[in-house]
Amino acid sequence: MSSIKRKNLTPVQQQYQDFAHAREPQRPIVRNCIRAFIAGGIICTIGQGIQWFFMTYFNFDEKTAGDPTVAVLILLSVLLTSFGVYDHLAQWGGAGTAVPVTGFANTIASASLDHKSEGFVLGVGGNMFKIAGPVIVYGVFSAFVVAIIKVVINLLGGM
Repeated sequence: MSSIKRKNLTPVQQQYQDFAHAREPQRPIVRNCIRAFIAGGIICTIGQGIQWFFMTYFNFDEKTAGDPTVAVLILLSVLLTSFGVYDHLAQWGGAGTAVPVTGFANTIASASLDHKSEGFVLGVGGNMFKIAGPVIVYGVFSAFVVAIIKVVINLLGGM
């Protein structure tokens, strides 16, 4: 708890916060990092295998095999989410399953499944984009900032 919030607490509330903090279980940070590394690595290895498949059997080159590979990973993630398997993987792997594109697809599919009883337009469509919207906006804004930095660097490098 930040020191600013702590100043606004009464002595009894501060005492309770100390009591609760002392009994809070320690998080296994190293174990969680290893699990995230393994889960993310497995997802990326599967993606590399799919890319290799497209390059070998459909004569894609390395650059053009990326788009169908991402599409297959998204499809697999949505299917595993709809069958309830991805949630178990994410529970075990933590951030390793959230960082790749499969984690984003899982988030969208989960929101859609949770609100399907409200209808397809207001339930599925409306709640699906509540989660996707901030991620898309952040991605577009980040790309914009990186592009501006690149332009400035190119202009300064040309001088």
